[in-house]
Amino acid sequence: MSAGFIGLGQMGAPMAGHLAAAGVVVHDARPEAVAPLVKAGARGASSVAEVARHADLISIMVRDDAQVAEVGAEVLASARPGTVLAIHSTIRARTAEELAERGAGYGIEVVDAPVSGSVVGAVEGSLAVMVGGTEAAFERCREEFAPWAGLVLHMGPIGAGTRAKLARNLLQFVSFAAAAEAQRLAEASGVPLRRLARIVKHSDAITGGPGAVMLRPTTAPMAPDDDLYGILAHVRDLGEKDLSLALELAGETGVDAPLARLALDRLAAGLGLDGADG
Repeated sequence: MSAGFIGLGQMGAPMAGHLAAAGVVVHDARPEAVAPLVKAGARGASSVAEVARHADLISIMVRDDAQVAEVGAEVLASARPGTVLAIHSTIRARTAEELAERGAGYGIEVVDAPVSGSVVGAVEGSLAVMVGGTEAAFERCREEFAPWAGLVLHMGPIGAGTRAKLARNLLQFVSFAAAAEAQRLAEASGVPLRRLARIVKHSDAITGGPGAVMLRPTTAPMAPDDDLYGILAHVRDLGEKDLSLALELAGETGVDAPLARLALDRLAAGLGLDGADG
């Protein structure tokens, strides 16, 4: 498939860069964003419509829902039937669904395919892609995403990719808030924060961080004879002990730790355990 890429910002530019040597057609409202990619082998387009006329798979990486709706409408008006339009921006699922409904009238398939992995993953070509859309559309774009992606998964119908991305980002940004709380506790206890950060990054790279406990296909309560019950019960027991000790230290140092209190209260249920046998 011939590829087009619209939106060459912090994420879009390195993603499109992996396709430059193959002659991807690129467009951005800023000519200075297009020039380096053209130098690397891409073909510059003066408009969204020009990209749409020359590509079978068109990727959009713009800022928000309004820009996706605007650019998407321009693509639908100019693209050929059979084109696949992939939305990589983080938006509302309904925005992707509405665009897909409109696309059907033009014979154009729309997938929502947000990415995870930050700028580092975009530069390395190791992004994770969460695709929502028909199975046929997914199969058409899976290999096309490969130059800039390390993992491409079909999450379900249109909108499912976006819902997965929002769940993933909820975990990330709640973790950031928890990191700030942990740093306040460490600082009040005389722990050097940069050394603590090195420990966290090192150990998370080994254990997998929060993803290490995402083992089950459901969040329903777990039966005691489940194969994972003993493993997650051990996680709960360690977590409740360590959270209690951290809250004790927070009390001694005068640090407010609301996320730690909430975690202690909800850890067992979150793991699918009732906590009764701990």
